[in-house]
Amino acid sequence: MRTLVACIALSSLSFFGYSQGCSDAGFCTMGAMKPDQNYSKRIAIKLRSIEFNYYKGTSLLTPIIYAATVDFTLGINDFSSFQIKLPYQWVKGTLGETAGLGDISLSYTRLLKASSKWNINGTLGAKIPSNDGNNTVNNENTGGIDAPVHMYYQQSLGSYDAIAGVSAISRNWLFAAGVQVALTKNNNQFVWSGFPNYPDQEYVRKYNIGRELLRGIDVMLRVERNWRFTNFNFSLGALPIYRITQDEGIPAGSTERAKLPNTTGLALSVLGSFGYHFDVNNSVKIIKGIKLVDRDFNPDGLTRDEVLSISYVYKF
Repeated sequence: MRTLVACIALSSLSFFGYSQGCSDAGFCTMGAMKPDQNYSKRIAIKLRSIEFNYYKGTSLLTPIIYAATVDFTLGINDFSSFQIKLPYQWVKGTLGETAGLGDISLSYTRLLKASSKWNINGTLGAKIPSNDGNNTVNNENTGGIDAPVHMYYQQSLGSYDAIAGVSAISRNWLFAAGVQVALTKNNNQFVWSGFPNYPDQEYVRKYNIGRELLRGIDVMLRVERNWRFTNFNFSLGALPIYRITQDEGIPAGSTERAKLPNTTGLALSVLGSFGYHFDVNNSVKIIKGIKLVDRDFNPDGLTRDEVLSISYVYKF
């Protein structure tokens, strides 16, 4: 127990890490793209699992994003599985507070090839919006009217997304690549003038505007080194995500849709995790994250400076 407590404390203080929402729209925690995957000739030693996750992320501005997620994996057979993630998210910032059901993630993962040293897995998935991404607040900052808030404060991205990915896993290494494509635009209508009573208008203008946003295509690469022992494991790695096409929306001061400049480019996080297995059924893991590089213009509100994620996993 002393060793466990010491390792958890060390990981909380010194590991850099990954989390959903770390400049991605969620696909980095789906199926073959998930971190900290065990090497096995089957999809999983246990064909069913349920994970309860608590997440806290800080943004580039004042919003702090919290989420509680139920992540359920059902093995269809020894070589394929189905995953569903149901998040509840709440956000606190100086513009206001919001809360509600987040986007639903669905994915199917298949073991494509197995050898004595490596597994190759493939995933197809989708994200289903819980709303149109245009929640409002009504407070002293808005002058007592309902004002749409920036995407940082939204529980939903407001779009239907298609996702695909592949991973190569050994006992010590995980390499994964994925792509996420937004198929529809959202209905976010945030404008700076919606918060006329906020005391620092210069701060309000730091929120990048892109109304009715259609996000560009994201591609990701995960490189992760794992160290596994009898009851615990830890990992270190990197997660670069590149937006290869420009976002599209209605920019500030315009009524016409246009490509939004400076929305392509690299977002890079370093990552790490610590896990402890009480027995074959029960385990916990801690993931902590820090951003190193980000895109210049972020109307989607996905950027996180730092993230902490704590999970309990039950396999059955």
